Amino acid sequence: MKLNPLTKERWARFRAHKRGYWSLWIFSLLFFSSLFAEIIANDKPLVIQFQSQWYFPIVTPYSETEFGGEFDAEADYTDPYVAELIEADGFMIWPLIRFSYDTINYNLSGPAPSPPDSINWLGTDDKGRDVLARIIYGFRISVLFGFALTIISTVIGVIVGACQGYYGGWLDLFGQRFIEVWSGMPTLFLLIILSSFVEPNFWWLLGIMVLFSWMGLVGVVRAEFLRCRNLDYVRAAQAMGVGDGRIMLRHMLPNAMVASLTMMPFILSGSVTTLTSLDFLGFGLPAGSPSLGELLAQGKTNLQAPWLGLSAFVVLSIMLSLLVFVGEAVRDAFDPHHQR
Repeated sequence: MKLNPLTKERWARFRAHKRGYWSLWIFSLLFFSSLFAEIIANDKPLVIQFQSQWYFPIVTPYSETEFGGEFDAEADYTDPYVAELIEADGFMIWPLIRFSYDTINYNLSGPAPSPPDSINWLGTDDKGRDVLARIIYGFRISVLFGFALTIISTVIGVIVGACQGYYGGWLDLFGQRFIEVWSGMPTLFLLIILSSFVEPNFWWLLGIMVLFSWMGLVGVVRAEFLRCRNLDYVRAAQAMGVGDGRIMLRHMLPNAMVASLTMMPFILSGSVTTLTSLDFLGFGLPAGSPSLGELLAQGKTNLQAPWLGLSAFVVLSIMLSLLVFVGEAVRDAFDPHHQR
């Protein structure tokens, strides 16, 4: 793909920002790895070879009777009886971490939460679940939620800001008054009220947060469209009979997207923080879901188990720091006055 000179110069400025450039690589590696959480941390083997046949439990559930067991229910591969049946005429290849986010370790050496050891590398929570497995799954959910909220909010914010800035007049006036009123709504109180009669889940939280998070980009996009709508190239396009939608999309939007792209990493970090805060307060994902906020809440409740709060704090600190560094690099890359 051939890049134009302006894009090449921006990419060069981004790469020159070493901290942001390497932060992008590190964050991408962590996020890409978390997408394969089921392969990294799972209480089911990746591959089973039994009686010259191959089985893939993380893809297809198998009953215990297929391995010579007595029950027709799905096999529990952590059960020593099932493990002996399989290893008597085959073998199993396990993930790096033999626990999923909801797997309870019943063979702890002490009461839960238990400290880190050779089996549970970051210890267990107060229900005996592996902390590292929950962090991997929770990291994935947090980032995916942040990406979804950022993309949807950006699209809505850009559309609203573009319409207000291009058409102006009464549309802009009423739009600004609506945003002033809507932005003053107590989001947290509304979530608390709604959660009293609706069980929150990923999509429910995403929909509620989109209702209040799209206003972040309206101001910058509106200002850019207000500035551009009276420029000569826009006037010329209007005189030639080009439609409003085509003018906004092809001629004015690229200028407005500079500010939008600069703010997106910071919007993403804010979205992750919002989900973590809701989970910490108990108004986020359903109980039992892997969540960094829920792990922080457990650390607050179980002060005698510092590995809970410290693990979640370190992961959140690294994640948000990487996103902020990437945002700084993007801001410098789109700043024409920034020198490499």
